[in-house]
Amino acid sequence: MPKPPSTSTPDERAPRKRGRAARLATAGLVLLGVAGYAAHHLAGVGGGPRRSECTVTTEAGSLTLELQQAANASTIAAVATSRGLPERAVTIALATSMQESALRNLDHGDRDSVGLFQQRPSQGWGTAAQIMDPVYSSNEFFDGLVKIPGYSRLPLTVAAQKVQKSGFPQAYAKHEADAALLAGALTGRHAGALTCTARVAAGAAGGGDPAKVRARLVREFGADVAPRTVEAPADPGDGAGKDAKNGSGSTGPTRRTVAVPSAPAGNEARGDRRRRGWELAQWAVAHAHELKVEKVSFGDREWSAGASDRGWTAANSAASGDAPGDVRITVAQ
Repeated sequence: MPKPPSTSTPDERAPRKRGRAARLATAGLVLLGVAGYAAHHLAGVGGGPRRSECTVTTEAGSLTLELQQAANASTIAAVATSRGLPERAVTIALATSMQESALRNLDHGDRDSVGLFQQRPSQGWGTAAQIMDPVYSSNEFFDGLVKIPGYSRLPLTVAAQKVQKSGFPQAYAKHEADAALLAGALTGRHAGALTCTARVAAGAAGGGDPAKVRARLVREFGADVAPRTVEAPADPGDGAGKDAKNGSGSTGPTRRTVAVPSAPAGNEARGDRRRRGWELAQWAVAHAHELKVEKVSFGDREWSAGASDRGWTAANSAASGDAPGDVRITVAQ
């Protein structure tokens, strides 16, 4: 049966068209508002970074990592340093973890495999809870690696396979270039190569804890890292000098900064202080999100969470309250 013709006149239909147009316009404005809100908050207050990620950039190339990947990679490198292992050991370990877990601390895997290296409790690597600790699992990997005669001269796939006994040993090879790039930054050979766009807001709930920073440094780098909390002037206008009780502005000293010598305690002449300093500084940036780090400085360069999209920049002023060559890690209040 044919549809009957409309009985409404053009004048009667016009308000319906205008109403439909108004609704479409309103919907468009709502969508624009939502998009604007999302863009503002993704960018961060004050036009900060749009994404939370870490990048490594050197003449050899660049690599982008998630925050958790960068933090896990820096832990692997720190554990190697605590054992006095060479950069090649770090490259082998990073390539292995890139293949096994994509540098993520997974609580699942093939059969009973877990953790950064997908180690299996049933194969004697430890309990699942132990393996889920990145420091423990990294040490377990290096325990196996150092038992291989001449491992640093072996092809990466051969060295990794002798530790992991994987069903796909050649798979490690595709990660070697990225692992070498990352190892060069995390061991301090490439100064300022690693930066993270991770905004840590001053005044965030709980703030950061210098004691946690010190404890993490010692656990990953070893006791001779010798971090200490120092008294330092608050930066003007950053809110750091506010009295904890009444919130009033203050220019008095704060104790939110951890100073770390760029040479092991008791043996300042050992190794390259500059390389050691950049290793510590870039470790702090890689862990900035979880440890609520607001600023890291070393030498004449600094990284600030509030302007992390700018990477490492010239320090605003000379550091005080620490010795020359110290790495300074300031947590959010």
